[in-house]
Amino acid sequence: MLGIKQVHHIAVIASDYACSKTFYCDILGFTLQQEVYRAERDSWKGDLALNGQYLIELFSFPTPPARVSHPEACGLRHLAFAVDDIDRACDFLREKGVACEPVRLDPLTNKRFTFFSDPDNLPLELYQA
Repeated sequence: MLGIKQVHHIAVIASDYACSKTFYCDILGFTLQQEVYRAERDSWKGDLALNGQYLIELFSFPTPPARVSHPEACGLRHLAFAVDDIDRACDFLREKGVACEPVRLDPLTNKRFTFFSDPDNLPLELYQA
């Protein structure tokens, strides 16, 4: 048996590292645990935690290629974050200038959810737990 215990981290490459760091930390509420500049790669790497759990490695690279990022594109579809009150969370995001799609109802779970995007248009989801 392989023995996977949990997802260790998710890596995100940002076109504007400072902008994405602000978005993930100041708007979404992640905390920056560690940040290093890797001169040999001209790249920043920030380790971001949510509620004390290491979750995202945020990278920068000089000229990363563009990637299709719509939720229905082949590959990683989106990252989903659980919230207690989706209406309050959407209101908070809108106050910060982040557009949210209309809240929908998952017909399989009867839970409410919506999508929004990070500064590089990566699809993110809020899912009411």
